[in-house]
Amino acid sequence: MLMSSAEYRDSLRSYKPTVYVNGQKVESVADEPAFLPGINALGVTYDYALEEKYAPIMLAKQHTSGKQVNRMLHINTSSGDLLNKLEAVRLLCQETGCAQRYLAHDALNAIYQVTHRIDADKGTAYGQNFLNYLHEVQDRDLSLGIAMTDAKGDRSKKPHEQANPDSYVHIVERNAKGIVISGTKAIVTGAPYMHEFLVMPCRNMSEQDAEFAVCCAVPCDAPGLMIVARPAGRPGEKAALFSNKFGQSTGVVVFDKVFVPWERVFYAGEWEHSGYMTYNYATHHRHSCIGARAGFGDLLIGAGALMCEANGFDPGKENHLREQMVELIKITEGFYACGVASSVYAKMDPGSHSFVPDPVFSNIGKLLLSTQIYDMHRIAHYVSGGLIVALPGPDEDHNPATAASLAEVLRANPDVPYEKRIQTARFIEDLTASYQGGWYSVISLHGGGSPAAMKQEIYRNYPIGSKVELVERLLDRGLVEEPGRAITANKQPGKCCDTGCTAPGAAVMVDMPMTTKKLPVE
Repeated sequence: MLMSSAEYRDSLRSYKPTVYVNGQKVESVADEPAFLPGINALGVTYDYALEEKYAPIMLAKQHTSGKQVNRMLHINTSSGDLLNKLEAVRLLCQETGCAQRYLAHDALNAIYQVTHRIDADKGTAYGQNFLNYLHEVQDRDLSLGIAMTDAKGDRSKKPHEQANPDSYVHIVERNAKGIVISGTKAIVTGAPYMHEFLVMPCRNMSEQDAEFAVCCAVPCDAPGLMIVARPAGRPGEKAALFSNKFGQSTGVVVFDKVFVPWERVFYAGEWEHSGYMTYNYATHHRHSCIGARAGFGDLLIGAGALMCEANGFDPGKENHLREQMVELIKITEGFYACGVASSVYAKMDPGSHSFVPDPVFSNIGKLLLSTQIYDMHRIAHYVSGGLIVALPGPDEDHNPATAASLAEVLRANPDVPYEKRIQTARFIEDLTASYQGGWYSVISLHGGGSPAAMKQEIYRNYPIGSKVELVERLLDRGLVEEPGRAITANKQPGKCCDTGCTAPGAAVMVDMPMTTKKLPVE
């Protein structure tokens, strides 16, 4: 059943989670003003799925059930699925800034893949557990919080070495009915207004960390679960023209001996496979982040162009403004192009037969947006002028002693009403120069992992070996010759042939593909 935004909000009333915000316990999440922008943002993911014009990208047919489901809860079975998801995320974030539910998509796909892998290796039944859960989530159209990032404690130490073991979520008890978990997840987007949490490890585990290698589903109001959150966006602030309507809360989720029945456990102690799931989730999520920040870039491009017009400038005629606007477009569409390439070059996961974005393009796109988000803000500031942080407060717009005077002196382009210029300036301030602007910067930089992690994944997955093979092949053909000598072929048996390269330079490229990328065959 597909829900509407109103039905989603009403569904939250059937849960009784323990939630704190601003030092106070929340009696009703659905009616808490501090969370309204987040609930509004998730509501868009529900309403857009019900609109016929958005159906091609917002809905998908789940191959394991034959049912039509929300794209944000779908398992990808083709490159086209990934392209549609990328477009859907961009569309949602054009409207909301951050829509959260693509996190559920990324986690569900990663868990689907790892459960198949563990079952094949260990003979377990985690895959069936997860498939049953997946269908329940899709049928009920739930919102899922991704409880992945642990508190971590001393980051120089592994989970089992921590002075306080609860700095990571871990298994404290097993019995015939299920497992009991304790620990802390520190950064959970949208935590207060989720239906359930997917608990996942945030790193590759060693054998000593086996009890920390746990993946399961937990209702938001499970006994022993507590959420300590911050407000979503800037609720109630008049100047926050965007983020008083749309934003996301983040929360610390504390598990204190929370019981999880076996049918909701997707692995428990299979430490050897934690890295596989973590890396796959990162690839899916970085792919989604590309779409999300492209939607954010669309907001800055539109607002920047409006502000230029309101200030009396035509970027097509003002070279310095045109250069800045083109740079903003280049940044946005540049990293988005990596998302498209990552979709086109997606590969089938051999165990689950679902599709995973190409990790190189996915990580390059996320790395570009992570490091260029501050450039995007700077460009928006440049083309807008200092008015975005120098305006009087919105209360002056209705002050009879000041409003008329301000409207007269702060109007620039006679064809653009004063109110439109001021609203656009406050819109840009909200997105780039406020608390909310800082939030977008930080989640762009660190969301889905640090830039260092992305660089590691790019190097680990890039086919450097094929480039070594290329150069060795050219060298063996005698391209490096004395001046005046003819070029002759000099291919040695066993080197750089079609069956693989045994050149010394390629031998060290462990686990790296030795062939160049090829377009997928549909």
